[in-house]
Amino acid sequence: MERKAYYHLPGLFEFYELYKCFLPLFYEHREYFYDWCGIGSIYGAPEGCIWGGGRVGTGDEDPSKVLSLLERYDISPRLTFSNTLLRQEHLSDRKCNDLCALFEKAKVPAGVIVGSDLLTGYLRSRYPGLYLISSTTKVLTHFPELLRELSREEFRFVVPDFRLNKDLNDLCSLDPKLKQKVEFLCNECCSFGCSARKACYENVSRKCLGETLEDHICISPKADRGYRFSDAMENPGFIGVDDIRDTYLPAGFSHYKIEGRGLGSAVVLEFLLFYMTKPEHQLRVREEIYLDSMLDLF
Repeated sequence: MERKAYYHLPGLFEFYELYKCFLPLFYEHREYFYDWCGIGSIYGAPEGCIWGGGRVGTGDEDPSKVLSLLERYDISPRLTFSNTLLRQEHLSDRKCNDLCALFEKAKVPAGVIVGSDLLTGYLRSRYPGLYLISSTTKVLTHFPELLRELSREEFRFVVPDFRLNKDLNDLCSLDPKLKQKVEFLCNECCSFGCSARKACYENVSRKCLGETLEDHICISPKADRGYRFSDAMENPGFIGVDDIRDTYLPAGFSHYKIEGRGLGSAVVLEFLLFYMTKPEHQLRVREEIYLDSMLDLF
């Protein structure tokens, strides 16, 4: 195939041990994996980051170790700083600034996923070496909104709301350069008709800012089941392997985000197997990971 799919994977800090096992397999045994896909980035945020959003960060891995691993394989690291409720006084936070300064010095291009225009302006001025990604926490559900966001020169990538994933008539009408900025969220499990997605993200943003409040009450019919990949596959916005290979890649789209920071590493491994691993080699890859005595998959 002429085009290649680049996956943007979850858990930069949360699943360091999993990637420490998986990445050598992916790069040293390419025969196990689809030759039309690669890894575009791994994203996440450590615990205690007030700029965080989307999910409350739980990873506690040393950022220097994280960067070293990704530099070894020439993979872009991304900080998920997609809090949508930041105020001016939050921009001086030392932990988040220190992380940006460290990542800006990485030997590979590093990025920041942002949900706030305030933070976007600050990062462009203070850390111009970091590229920026417009977060799905903005909940861009209408194509004209997406088009305006894609036209903003400050963003290298834009992650639209998953409910635009199958709006192929409009998506395919995009200029080829704008198509390369679209980063589809493939495996969302949220109800397709959810009207409270922005409120859910704002709840997470408030928690990252240190506010004490109850969890957002999800009204999805299957909310009590939690995240299940099988449910995500039935979502009207789901993008699977065949969709990527047969529809989106030929149409000029190359970037695909896999969610999963709030899930266990065993579930994330299933994503890596499904999206990247040839079916005849999935058991082999799973065994290699499971037999690593240093990895706690649950």
